Amino acid sequence: MTNKYTRRSFLENITSATVVAMGMGSMLWSSRGTPDVQASDIGLPDGATILFQGDSITDAGRERENDAPNHPGALGHGYAFLAAAELRYAMAAKKLRCYNRGISGNKVFQLADRWQEDCLDLKPDLVSILIGVNDFWHTLNDYDGTVEIYENDLKALLERTKQDLPNVTLVIGEPFVVDEGTAVDDRWFPDFSAYQQVARQVADQFGAAFIPYQQVFDSASSQVEPVYWTADGVHPTMAGAELMAQAWLETVKRL
Repeated sequence: MTNKYTRRSFLENITSATVVAMGMGSMLWSSRGTPDVQASDIGLPDGATILFQGDSITDAGRERENDAPNHPGALGHGYAFLAAAELRYAMAAKKLRCYNRGISGNKVFQLADRWQEDCLDLKPDLVSILIGVNDFWHTLNDYDGTVEIYENDLKALLERTKQDLPNVTLVIGEPFVVDEGTAVDDRWFPDFSAYQQVARQVADQFGAAFIPYQQVFDSASSQVEPVYWTADGVHPTMAGAELMAQAWLETVKRL
């Protein structure tokens, strides 16, 4: 018997398992209907350097010519800026240094091409990586990548990172899509789920914290229409960016 996959059935099938498996089910929504995170509970050393890496979701319109830490323009207007702002506010005495080096359109191999300058040279204490949407999305057009390439490239990137920065803390964000988005259609499913599974497995293999963004957005979309969080199904709205920032802070708090 052949199973018929649709966007909605795909999302319904994967929603609960991810967060339950990661022990994060209690973090998504408080009794007020919003995430409840205290950044002051996060344990980071004085003067720690935090680096956000990824594609357009992390990039979020940042000023790439500005490489200074903690600069609003350099951090963009997405989840990286919001999470960094909360950290710097709640942990002012620690004088954290926050960088954003996400670049729109990137796949894993493109992160690797710029990894020395945009990661290793910064000597971060914590590296947060959200990558994978383009590794699949672009296969629908003119990119001949596969999930195996994504997995091998991601493993090689993390191996290189741990070799150069053996004490670094790694945070891996799950690539996600939101049902009803204008950029998302039935061609994404079920194949995109394999990329999500790889992200989870690689995070576990390298002892990285894992952010189950798919469940975060699915839970939010059960209360408010999906396009409230991301109009095209890939790039978050202002509210979606805050949703991501809160999930990021909650994950890092648990380290």
